[in-house]
Amino acid sequence: MIKINVPYISQKGSYPTGCESVSTVMLLRFLGYEISVDEFIEKYLDCREFEMRDGQLYGPDPKEYFCGSPYNEDDFGCYAPVICKALEKVFRVYASKLQGDSEALDIAYKAVDETGTPIHELLERYIDKGMPVIFWACIDMREPIVGPEWKLLDTGEDFTWISNEHCMLLVGYDDDGYYFNDPYESHGLVHYPKQLVEERHQAQYGMAVGVCRN
Repeated sequence: MIKINVPYISQKGSYPTGCESVSTVMLLRFLGYEISVDEFIEKYLDCREFEMRDGQLYGPDPKEYFCGSPYNEDDFGCYAPVICKALEKVFRVYASKLQGDSEALDIAYKAVDETGTPIHELLERYIDKGMPVIFWACIDMREPIVGPEWKLLDTGEDFTWISNEHCMLLVGYDDDGYYFNDPYESHGLVHYPKQLVEERHQAQYGMAVGVCRN
């Protein structure tokens, strides 16, 4: 069994749809970054609101923006590329704070979009080396629900959200399942069976974000 001890943060109350942000800040705190969830959302996370046009709902692409606001319980979430981009900004800004305005910043970490990487490879690449992984699955491992739908703001293409989307921090595993710091409803450290996790992870496109030392 491997279980990485990571500072826990709950999303309950302040961040009803902020699971991606809270999970990311847990990882950042683990890495030694003194950053709050509010600072992460307000300074680093790209968010975009919905619009009604001629009676039709238009919204952002979750690969490019958080869809709505993490502070709003009626809004949605974002996908791995948005979290990668936010992490890269954090790493760059914090490096510049430490090193001044040097042109050749020594940035300690880089974010890696691991969407589609098999879970056993995530374990070998990160967990076995003591590094947690930002991991998408479903709230409480519920069944995914297809919908709602909207048109993308920039292209007009139809987009379908997969509901019960949830992001947690993968912190370990044993023979039977996986351990997560789950920000939802102050769950804390949770353990889910392997096959169930793998099914729910695939339902959310197998999305994950890893962090490597540069």
